[in-house]
Amino acid sequence: MPDYTIGTREEWQAARDQLGEARGEQAKRNEEIKAKRLELPWVPVEKPYEFDTEDGKKTLAELFDGRSQLLAYNIMFGPDYELGACPGCTNLGDGLDGSLIHMNHRDVTLMCFSRAPIERLTAYKERMGWQFPYVSTYNTEFPFDFASR
Repeated sequence: MPDYTIGTREEWQAARDQLGEARGEQAKRNEEIKAKRLELPWVPVEKPYEFDTEDGKKTLAELFDGRSQLLAYNIMFGPDYELGACPGCTNLGDGLDGSLIHMNHRDVTLMCFSRAPIERLTAYKERMGWQFPYVSTYNTEFPFDFASR
């Protein structure tokens, strides 16, 4: 357990004020980074990617499921992983199902992908009780082309 400093109410308030300033600076920096991310150039996807899904092979266009936007999240679960996906990604996955209906109503399809074979992803999805679409990029260059290794 860490050692804690015991101080006065005034020392606490001064330290809290400094922390508030730092958080404000961080929030401003986060907004700057967000703006830069939105300014990234769009790149045409010209390769004919095919993904393994629970319903067979699908193209990237088919993953949109009739919606205009696709939000794809890479769950770190590589082909050689023994115990399943990364614990942090698994925790994030546990919270995604509730957002599906809201995204769908906003013309967004949420889909997760991993590099492990579809059979392993399907078994993991079932074990975790997940409902969101989960596809395999095992036999594609997609994760390498989009730096989501």
